[in-house]
Amino acid sequence: MPRKPRKEGTRAPNGASSIYYSEADGYWHGRVTMGTLDNGKPDRRHVKRKSESAVIDRVRELENERDSGNVRKPGERWRVEAWLVHWLENIAKPSLKYKAYKAYETAVYYHLIPALGGQWMDNVEPDHFERLYARIIANGRKPATAHQVHRTARRAWGQAERRGGIIKRNAAALATPPRVEEEEVEPFEVDEVQLLIKTCLKRRNGVRFIIALVHGTRQGETIGLKWTRLDRKAKALRIRKGLQRHTWKHGCESPTECGAKYHKVSPCKETCKRHKRKPCPPPCPSDCKSHARWCPQRHGGGLVEVDVKSRAGRRGLALVDQVYNMLLEHEKAQQAEREAAGDMWHDEGWMFAQPNGKPIDPRADLEEWKEALQEAGIREARLHDARHTAATVLLVLGVPERIVMDLMGWSNSSMAKRYQHITAGLRRTVADQLGGLLWGNN
Repeated sequence: MPRKPRKEGTRAPNGASSIYYSEADGYWHGRVTMGTLDNGKPDRRHVKRKSESAVIDRVRELENERDSGNVRKPGERWRVEAWLVHWLENIAKPSLKYKAYKAYETAVYYHLIPALGGQWMDNVEPDHFERLYARIIANGRKPATAHQVHRTARRAWGQAERRGGIIKRNAAALATPPRVEEEEVEPFEVDEVQLLIKTCLKRRNGVRFIIALVHGTRQGETIGLKWTRLDRKAKALRIRKGLQRHTWKHGCESPTECGAKYHKVSPCKETCKRHKRKPCPPPCPSDCKSHARWCPQRHGGGLVEVDVKSRAGRRGLALVDQVYNMLLEHEKAQQAEREAAGDMWHDEGWMFAQPNGKPIDPRADLEEWKEALQEAGIREARLHDARHTAATVLLVLGVPERIVMDLMGWSNSSMAKRYQHITAGLRRTVADQLGGLLWGNN
């Protein structure tokens, strides 16, 4: 509706919007008071359009934003790329652990910026994300990858919404991510655990896998154990640190030139056999800064000792007597290796180490686990399934949930649903108990 003309000789109230035509530039102008600036002066927004109706429409939009409390701060609008880089490096990174940051980094630099980087933050719609998720899956990635991108975007756009002024709504939170099927985990049965224990005892450093099976330690926690964290009097382990492999960083002035001879310049052939388990990676961008592992001044990477996952993860583990005795036998074997290595031994205190005393690489650790499974004649399984097995054994034993949370290092009781499974053996036990109750022992 057109605005009613004001009576001649009267003035608009303070803070009211104004619309006028300027013959100087041939444009219609509008001015809307949106609030107060940081310096205490009125936040007066200016609108400039070719037609009066266009100015009226925009003035009403601004008035609605003001009245609803969703006022975008004055100043330069954010492009998606600029905001994501600022959010990741300056807002999110200081509060994230290394692995969480790397997951966000991959989502931002390999998916979100290439797909949406040129958009204005306040122009992004939910369907932009949904089309991106569809492309990720169409390119051969798993739905879980699209979900990680979705979680990253939801957090980044959520921060922009909470800051006020950057966007009025979180478009990522309104987008529908693809469905991810929960990976079915089959913990080892008791007879499989017993067979694995026998097999691992024959292998060098095999006790580390037994600790994972019996006490449910994470991979990084196990290979990150040191002898100083063994309480011999209490027969217990103090879980405080873990071991992770971190990506190397360039220490040179020109990361792109430093790794030039390692850049991938053309896509893989259709007959590529090198990348069997995952899609072939695309060629390196022109400003590629990867390949830091070959930089002469590389830093910050390799095997790094880090704090455990959470406060609940810092815990004590009372070892089963048999496991404690195995650990003492392992200590004797390691002492013999130390003496044989002589000056070549790196005395860093690792409970499970290479023949020269250096820590075990997570990738090598996983390969040895696979070899142990094959040697024992047991189906293929993840090393993390040992943790699921330990949690399920506690369920079979009827250990109270509060104690289970402490032993496993969980801060949330919902983790029990993810890690404790109803096995075939447990179902059989319940069936036998039901039969005994209803029909007796006969």
